[in-house]
Amino acid sequence: MNIKNVWLHFRLVCIHKWNVFKLSCRVGEPWRGFCHDFSKFSPTEFVESCKYYIGTHSPIIEAKKDKGYSKAWLHHRGRNKHHPAYWIDEFAPEPTPVIPYKYAVEMLCDKMSAAMTYKKDKFTTQYVLDYWNRELPYENINPKTKQFITAVLEQCVKNGIDKTFTKKNFKELYKKYCE
Repeated sequence: MNIKNVWLHFRLVCIHKWNVFKLSCRVGEPWRGFCHDFSKFSPTEFVESCKYYIGTHSPIIEAKKDKGYSKAWLHHRGRNKHHPAYWIDEFAPEPTPVIPYKYAVEMLCDKMSAAMTYKKDKFTTQYVLDYWNRELPYENINPKTKQFITAVLEQCVKNGIDKTFTKKNFKELYKKYCE
């Protein structure tokens, strides 16, 4: 790990958090945007992410290639409610409950921001939808939450972020698919 990677990773996380915050404000969840991903600054996540920093995609991918797992990812998903893995309890009556509204919204802001942050000038809402569709077969998530996320991302492709990322629209779609 070198000092350049420390700075570049720190900067990348801050850009990502800023984008999540802006999107979260648009949909009426500024607190979720503010609190988003603070665990990335914990030693468990930050050190590994600096070590495997590349800049074009998540360092978690690089750690998994190298070691077969990522301590940062295991730490992150277990502490952040905007990740579907947080909600899995295979021994519960409902192993994958519907993710509560504020965390499902944060998940959408996270996905959009991650693509904006890594793709930069090549960012498109279609990229986010395509990535989500590739994830679906591997994502253990409640079907209702899946439908909500998919509907929002499809709307983004059709209508753009400005028209889709509104509090009213998100509330209506969540009510339609999750309640």
